[in-house]
Amino acid sequence: MWVLLAILAWPLVEIGLFVEIGGRIGLWPTLAWVIATAALGILVMRTEAARGQMRLRQGLSALGRPDAGLGRGVFRGLAGLLLVLPGFLTDALGLILLLPPVQDLLTARLMARVTVVQAGGRSAPPEPDVIEAEWEEVPPSEVGRRGRSGWTED
Repeated sequence: MWVLLAILAWPLVEIGLFVEIGGRIGLWPTLAWVIATAALGILVMRTEAARGQMRLRQGLSALGRPDAGLGRGVFRGLAGLLLVLPGFLTDALGLILLLPPVQDLLTARLMARVTVVQAGGRSAPPEPDVIEAEWEEVPPSEVGRRGRSGWTED
């Protein structure tokens, strides 16, 4: 219920902030702020995408865990998304999420609620049983002449 109310209240709060702040600083500074924070958000998201790709490559090449620093990356990406969205409240939240202490705090609180289960790594397939022996192929026409092998007797 609270989530639904927050989703419904969010646009109303943004509109109220646009009216109030826009009335105090004027139309052009308000538009400049919206455009500047959107550009900053795009820059943050592009930078974080490049960093994430590089971390993933390094993690996979070193056969380590590719999710090292994942918390900060997720929060920087979310901050970039919030900065792209027009609105003073989303911009404020996006700027707050760009702060490393806030990212660390939120990551720690989130990880306290998450249970991480790591599956075992790849293991080599089991080697087939090898039985060394000598054998001789007997054509079917000679089977009756040589006698019984002992394997088929009851």
